Amino acid sequence: MTEQIVFFIFTIMVLGGGLGVVSTKNLYYAALFLSLSFSGMAGYFIMLNAGFLAAVQIIVYVGAIAILILFAIMLSRKVMTTNEPQTNKQNWLALIVTPLLYLTLIFLVVKVNWPVSSAAPALDVLTQMGAQFLGGYLIPFEVMSVLLLVALVGAIILARDVEKGRE
Repeated sequence: MTEQIVFFIFTIMVLGGGLGVVSTKNLYYAALFLSLSFSGMAGYFIMLNAGFLAAVQIIVYVGAIAILILFAIMLSRKVMTTNEPQTNKQNWLALIVTPLLYLTLIFLVVKVNWPVSSAAPALDVLTQMGAQFLGGYLIPFEVMSVLLLVALVGAIILARDVEKGRE
């Protein structure tokens, strides 16, 4: 019973976050809703005892969304503060295509004969792959990613300061 309640909570997070992404007009809130949806997906991975995938989901996707928020605020301040109403003339198309895609997915899930293997995964192969990927290059890779991020943020700040000087 507890698993079902937790699954229901994660489902609300994923679906609510996705609905929030497509319904909000504020870029900042859309990124936060996307982060919520990805967090719910990480919860699914935890329920499936796939801790590594949950950690990757949190680090890569939710962490990337935090960076997205940072750059969205820095690069599109005028887009977020505009008072012009946004109109979309493709709503009717979305109302037609979305149910068709949903029915196609349901049909495929029900009718396809999904192969299920009872063989256990070869842990030795996975251990070797992990050692090859993370070997002695993990720390230098992380240091370079932080340095590149700092350089990118600095370049954006400098570009904004130069642009302010021209105004």
